[in-house]
Amino acid sequence: MKSVFSHEYQIFRSCMIAARKDAQLTQESVAKSLKKPQSFVAKYENGERRLDVIEFLLVARVIGVDPCDIIRKILQKISEGSGEGQI
Repeated sequence: MKSVFSHEYQIFRSCMIAARKDAQLTQESVAKSLKKPQSFVAKYENGERRLDVIEFLLVARVIGVDPCDIIRKILQKISEGSGEGQI
């Protein structure tokens, strides 16, 4: 299994942060909607923990973004990169 800090996971995290900010939501508001502490959002955004698929879908719903759109952005950014670790 790859590190939480793999290039691809960093892209995932940046896309999730951008989606939250585009929705003009704070970490605290997302956490409240998820019935989690603010630290839950901070930890996945900082790379201290991974989101599993179900958590990703729940976060995407709270942010109000189509999870498929986030996945497309991730794949696009990976393919634009140096070619390392392409999915």
